[in-house]
Amino acid sequence: MADPDVLRARFARALEAARGLTEGPDPTPYADNLLTRWQEPQRHYHTLAHLAAVLDHVDTLERYATDADTVRLAAWFHDAVYLPDRSENEERSARLAELALAEAGVPEERTAEVARLVRLTVTHDPGEDDFDGQVLCDADLAVLAAPPSAYAAYTAAVREEYHFVPNDAFRAGRSEILRQLLGLPRLFRTPYGERHWEATARYNLRAELEMLST
Repeated sequence: MADPDVLRARFARALEAARGLTEGPDPTPYADNLLTRWQEPQRHYHTLAHLAAVLDHVDTLERYATDADTVRLAAWFHDAVYLPDRSENEERSARLAELALAEAGVPEERTAEVARLVRLTVTHDPGEDDFDGQVLCDADLAVLAAPPSAYAAYTAAVREEYHFVPNDAFRAGRSEILRQLLGLPRLFRTPYGERHWEATARYNLRAELEMLST
């Protein structure tokens, strides 16, 4: 279980680093608002555990980032608004970041970059020179390379979030997503992700697709 106190401190460090020399209000209320959002009852995969995992993966990949603390703030906001039956979660999360970070004293350029990164998680398709985007997207998709038991827990949690979708429709939709992912030239864009996660992720995706088709 992710420790909210540890996460609160991690948010404060990232926010203060992103503010630089700009003074701003106490980070705690902003962290608490986000922590509350990440613990909403409709979440089964997009939880504090996912947030903590993405932050840990950003730490692993930070040497590839241009501005790792901006990426960390984007990780905090990337699923801050999450309703499984809505399609505009990323856009609403990006707008939340724009409002909250401006109020919290983050300079305009960095606030805009956080929002851009959040919107990028719609496609997970960063450009070749978008190093911060590559780090965030790889960190978010790293679950695809989880060991078998953890990957099974991930897929079960995703299904639970979409409990309102009939089985046949869910299998068809999920299968289409898996085929799209497998059709990408690369799932991971950082050298670390490509080296350590790519092969395992493709194995997991193929195995899940086969299971859904039987």
